[in-house]
Amino acid sequence: MEPILSVSHLEKVYGSRGNRTTALSDLSFDVLPGEFVGIMGASGSGKTTLLNCVSTIDAPTSGSITVDGTDVTALRGAALSRFRRERLGFIFQDCNLLDTLTGFENIALSLTILGTPAGAIDARVTEAAALLGLERVLDKYPYQMSGGEQQRVAAARAIITHPALVLADEPTGALDSKAAGQLLRQLSALNQTGGATILMVTHDAFTASWCRRILFIKDGGLYRELLRGEQDRRSFFSRILEVVSTLGGDGADVL
Repeated sequence: MEPILSVSHLEKVYGSRGNRTTALSDLSFDVLPGEFVGIMGASGSGKTTLLNCVSTIDAPTSGSITVDGTDVTALRGAALSRFRRERLGFIFQDCNLLDTLTGFENIALSLTILGTPAGAIDARVTEAAALLGLERVLDKYPYQMSGGEQQRVAAARAIITHPALVLADEPTGALDSKAAGQLLRQLSALNQTGGATILMVTHDAFTASWCRRILFIKDGGLYRELLRGEQDRRSFFSRILEVVSTLGGDGADVL
């Protein structure tokens, strides 16, 4: 099985000679189709830089990033913008919904930008809304939704184009525990029943426990990897905390 995401010998250096900071150093890993992978690490470990490089927001200094068979580090201009729109889905801590659009219109926006025929948009939005339990908020504006509902609308918007890879950056960071749990259950369902491939950065061990695999980043490199396997989520959570403690702090210190 070919990886959906392949990161090879990735390096990211900021600054110039005499004032250089290495954010990523010879980092390599693969993500297979249908995986739900979490990225964790202490503040300054490089995990945000990694996500920025994979999402094409930032360019690495050296190394390669291949998404769905395309080396994204070689893309420029219109080709890069098109690839980002068509093959990547984004869920941010701030859901970034447009206040003047309804839930339906926010979800449909990605399809509209891609020029999807109007007749196909309704069915696609209805399908995505059903997967995330959003049928009741499609006619509401963001200010009429709870924080959890807003974030699930953002998730629906991220998956509606059937991207090769969904990138989630601290998606539960602004949610209370109840809303966070609901979002994570829906993301897990998208992964297990919808086949979505998800790469998620999180500082929170509870959030990470919903993943099937965790990559721990330290000083810009891969420190350790945890596979959930057949373990229940409670047991996986305990194992995550054990690794977090070796990074120099408890769950609250991993940012």
